[in-house]
Amino acid sequence: MSGPTPEEQALVDRISADSLTTRRDYLRIVATVSGGLAVGSTLVSAGVLHRHGDGSAAPLKVADRLPPGEAVTFDYPGEDDRAMAIRLADGTLVGWSTVCTHLACGVLWRDDHPEQDGLYCPCHEGVFNARTGEVTSGPPPRPLPKVLVVEDELGAVWAVGTARSGESEEAGLCRGLRGRNPALAQRAGCGGQP
Repeated sequence: MSGPTPEEQALVDRISADSLTTRRDYLRIVATVSGGLAVGSTLVSAGVLHRHGDGSAAPLKVADRLPPGEAVTFDYPGEDDRAMAIRLADGTLVGWSTVCTHLACGVLWRDDHPEQDGLYCPCHEGVFNARTGEVTSGPPPRPLPKVLVVEDELGAVWAVGTARSGESEEAGLCRGLRGRNPALAQRAGCGGQP
């Protein structure tokens, strides 16, 4: 039995060369993406890149009324910060960033689901508890950042501040107040920098 013909050998050599190039290209892409993720994470950690709730903003009226089981979306504290206020079935008023903590896809309110899985990210099946913002399933690594909402005496709903994932409401309000009016923050008992 004889070996492959010159044409067959040329075909085998060409296929082998193509697969090496494909492997090299794949490794180059993986290295580039991994490096980009590492650099991006470092920049976010260092505070160079924007994250939801950075900075401070004045209170924003988001709804004249919000009946139980309803939600309203708005931008707060900045125009690139998507947020949502929700009136739960029992009348509790909550507010959350609608930017998923996994890959920044949009989080949706599912009013036909129980509150423990009422916030849903369709990109990768992330689910959050509408009352607490905690992750109940899927890949998100941390709870949603909180948007602090209050109701005035006429029933209007206002966004008044933000709290990052894991940050208390008081710390979030003090952080925002320090950004807007450091002297007032000091008089309110917020102290120095966190």
